[in-house]
Amino acid sequence: MRLLILAALAALAALAGPSFAQTPPSAPTPATRAMAAGYKALTVCSALKNAEAAGGQRTLESVEANELVGIYPELDPLVRELPVEVLPGGTSVAWSEDMPPRVALFRPGLGCAIMPVGWIGGPTPLPAPTVSPNLPFRSGSPRHPLELATVMERAFADGYGAGTGTTAVVVLQDERLIAERYADGFGPDTPQRTWSVAKSLAGTVIGAAVQRVEVDVHAPVYLADWSRGGDPRAAITLDQLMRMSSGLTSDFAGNRTDALYFGGVGVDEQAPAWPLVAAPGTRFRYANNDILLAILSIAPTFAEHPPSELFRTLGMYDTWAETDWRGNYVLSSQVWSTARDLARFGQLYVDDGVVDGVRILPEGWRDYVSRPSGPQPRGEQGYGATFWLFDKSEGIPADAISANGNRGQYVIIVPSRNIVIVRRGEDPAGARFDHIAFTRDVLASLD
Repeated sequence: MRLLILAALAALAALAGPSFAQTPPSAPTPATRAMAAGYKALTVCSALKNAEAAGGQRTLESVEANELVGIYPELDPLVRELPVEVLPGGTSVAWSEDMPPRVALFRPGLGCAIMPVGWIGGPTPLPAPTVSPNLPFRSGSPRHPLELATVMERAFADGYGAGTGTTAVVVLQDERLIAERYADGFGPDTPQRTWSVAKSLAGTVIGAAVQRVEVDVHAPVYLADWSRGGDPRAAITLDQLMRMSSGLTSDFAGNRTDALYFGGVGVDEQAPAWPLVAAPGTRFRYANNDILLAILSIAPTFAEHPPSELFRTLGMYDTWAETDWRGNYVLSSQVWSTARDLARFGQLYVDDGVVDGVRILPEGWRDYVSRPSGPQPRGEQGYGATFWLFDKSEGIPADAISANGNRGQYVIIVPSRNIVIVRRGEDPAGARFDHIAFTRDVLASLD
């Protein structure tokens, strides 16, 4: 019988010809085209308009050569070919003959937001944004400049990962700017998307709310969608969301949430919808949804204390937390910031949450976010509360923590050495910058 089946299959293959064995790739679905158009519209809008607001300038050619290459395989070719129109009020990308273009709107002070698929309208002229001040750092000199310069050169020459693309490195020591370098087309006033470094920024926004006694990280979060009696998700605490241990469904590690990021779906529409698959606090699963929900749960505090208030307090005048079109902050990924501003963010933790003698974060908050609690991820780094840990890394002080993001975004904080290291990149998919080796080499150069 088995031989008869094999013979029949062979006969079918002969009749069908070569296409039977090798099916041609299918054309992209309308949904994929719409997502690619949204990705391009939002990325171009944010890159160009946020740079303008920071007093810098990006060109479309630069964005296409850096941010719009090496992205998700199903979107990459479409993002390259779809035409983008840049207007004073945002961007527009045509993707279908039967549907309106995807539109991203620029809002002064809030960056860009992608509008939902099918939205009818277009970017309208806006008043020129007020250019924010670019505050200087105290300058200084590294004790071993040649050794540090060698490490910097290696970072820009793909020495910490083949195919990577370093765009900026900033090093602070004792609150002094001791090293700074940028790739062509980037500079001190060039904001880049932080990707998941935004999660650590979100944890800091939460910490500031805790200091103001507005939220309790150990209490269950309140979300209207979970308020019906008997919903087990109502027991999830803010701490569990910050530690990626909510137990909520995540289709895969990271949970790209494309519909929310680029599709025009609101945070409040999608993020609360996932059901539990594990008891809260029993499973580590790195997911965008946990941070989106954490920020959504403290949204009532933003009427008086928006994230921009914290950024201004830290001197981060070239940092914008973007929202969805419904006004919900997308603080899991959609923050645009300069390398210098991220160094100021790192300095807050070196200084244990105090700025100019004023406590911004609760006493002990740095220890809290640095403490592994409950389930832990596999891999090179442990996880605290919105920060990654260096608890498994030789040659790096045990108190070091980092904020990590896609495409090679890193803010490395070493309190015991009074050092902050920022590395920005546009690493394409599949290329990995070895930030642990880079951190070890920078620290060794400053011994």
